[in-house]
This record gives sequence, C-alpha cells and structure tokens, in this order.
Amino acid sequence: MSNSTFLYIVEIIGTFAFAISGIRMAARKRFDLFGAYVVGLVTAIGGGTLRDLLLDVTPFWMSDSIYLIITAAALLLVIILQKNILRFENTFFIFDTIGLALFVVVGIQKSIALDFPFWVAIIMGTLTGAFGGILRDILVNEEPLIFRKDIYASACIFGGIVYWISFRMGVNDIITQILAAGGVIATRIMAVRYKWTLPTLKSEEDL
Repeated sequence: MSNSTFLYIVEIIGTFAFAISGIRMAARKRFDLFGAYVVGLVTAIGGGTLRDLLLDVTPFWMSDSIYLIITAAALLLVIILQKNILRFENTFFIFDTIGLALFVVVGIQKSIALDFPFWVAIIMGTLTGAFGGILRDILVNEEPLIFRKDIYASACIFGGIVYWISFRMGVNDIITQILAAGGVIATRIMAVRYKWTLPTLKSEEDL
C-alpha cells in the first residue's frame, strides 16, 4: 500500500469518527436531523479547512464530495443504532479520540508534503485535530474541550513529537503515522484513566 493511499484511508476513517462525535453531541442537545448533519460535517471538516486555508491550498472537501457522503453515512448509522450509540457513555470519547489522532497525522503529513518545516507541521496537525471539535462545541453551546483542563491539544502535540522522532530515525512513513496516532490515543486514554489535567489560571476569587 502506498503512503498516499494509506493517508487517504486515514482521512476517511477520521472523517467518519469525527462526524459521529459531532452527531452524538447534537443528539444530546436534541437537534433535528439537518442540525445534526451540520454539526457532524463541521466537526469532520472544520480542522482540515482551517489547515488548508493557512497552507494556501484548496480545502480538501471542495475537490471530493466523499466527505459529505461519509458524514451522511455517519448520521444514518447513528439513526439506525441510536439506542446503542447514545446509551454508551464512552461513545463520544472513543470517536472523538480516534478522529483527533487520525487528523493530527493527516495535518502533519500534508504540511510536510508542502515542504513546511516540522514545527509548522506539528501546529497544522494540532489545528487539524482540534479545530473541528472547537467548532462543534461552539455550535452546541458547550465550552470547547481544548479550553478546559482536559489533555486535548497537548495530546496532539505529543503525537506530533512522536511523528518527528520517528521521522528523524528513518522509520517507514506508514509506521510513523501509526505511531503518531497511537501516541495521541494513548495520551488521551491515560489522561482520562489517571485524571491528568493541565494547571489552570486562578481567578480573583481564588487569590
């Protein structure tokens, strides 16, 4: 399998996972089907759109309608399996984490392919992974995860560092991408399991 084919598959799976996380959140807020589709779509394409605009290329979903179709398929799956998906409390976390990890890899790889330095690639990977979730949370009137104590953007950065180390060591591209995604997923799971959080700024009342 070529690296470009693998990356495309990763992007498709990431789109599906993020779309489900957005639709799952919309369902909790009792959005109608169109609203749920919009939230799912924005979650799936938001980060990649910002990345492509910053890299001065045409946003990826404008040249391939598959991302719109995948979001529709995710909505259909949630409708069919609604009871199972909505009752399972960890559904949102699982799909959000998978989407986050895979989109970090996509963002980094696309930046490297355009000959940007690695520090830019890590930032683009973080934006690709996190920005769709920010838009999702804003649309459903929730405080974005990235602004809470959760290890979210930090997990993206860690995945980027894993990518950079593997790349510098000459590891195969596909293995490098798997390791980076695994780093993001492992960090998110460990953070939840052991309640890792980032320190918060104190307000006037706390002083």
